[in-house]
Amino acid sequence: MSLIKSFKKDLLQVRIYESRAEMGEVAAADVAVAIRTLLDNKAEVNMVFAAAPSQNEFLDALCSEKGIEWNRVNAFHMDEYVGLPEDAPQRFGNFLRERIFSRLPFNSVNYIDGNSPDKLEECKRYTHLLEQYPIDIVCMGIGENGHIAFNDPHVAKENDPEWMKVVDLEKICRLQQVNDGCFTTLDEVPTYAFTLTVPTLMRGKQLFCVVPGQTKAWAVAHTINHLISEKIPATFLRKHKNAILYLEPDSAKELFLTPIQTLV
Repeated sequence: MSLIKSFKKDLLQVRIYESRAEMGEVAAADVAVAIRTLLDNKAEVNMVFAAAPSQNEFLDALCSEKGIEWNRVNAFHMDEYVGLPEDAPQRFGNFLRERIFSRLPFNSVNYIDGNSPDKLEECKRYTHLLEQYPIDIVCMGIGENGHIAFNDPHVAKENDPEWMKVVDLEKICRLQQVNDGCFTTLDEVPTYAFTLTVPTLMRGKQLFCVVPGQTKAWAVAHTINHLISEKIPATFLRKHKNAILYLEPDSAKELFLTPIQTLV
């Protein structure tokens, strides 16, 4: 594989590959090694997945990895819209079902119910599952505004006491869903969603963050160069002792251009 550049920022490992396809393949290979290594030492592995078109190459490559006992892996996802129809393809559970959950024989797949009549009770239910199955691996991305999961800057809390919560989504976050082709217009994008919180994601023993595309260039540059802050939630990746950020030329193109202006 063609590694263009590799460096560390604080604790975060950053790797830039020649193409989006190579980036996804390498990330999948690294995750596969992590799964196999963990299964050599424990009965089951617990994984959290992001649902977004940015993860397509990675998820497809992971499904092709050999020698993984998927029947010893428990799967979770990190966020879900509130109020979409059960069969809506934009529901993150449905997205992941199509791209990975139905393609591999997981021991269990644990869905967030975006239509639960009691949102607080749904947060408690999923929190209990995550407490019962501590997260080993998080496969994630970064949003155009620097969010991780649906922790937009105005709701992200480094020391959030909650494991999962319902949040309102920033306009730029909702516009990303239109830019990604998931929705036709902004009005179609839900305004609320369930999300795992920042500390819940950071509890993962290993974080693999895959971020392609020029629309993510601003967020990537700020993730690396901004002060670690809730203003850019992805900066908290730099405090995790076992996190890797995978990039390609489009998403990395603003990294080394000009100094970053700190947001206040």
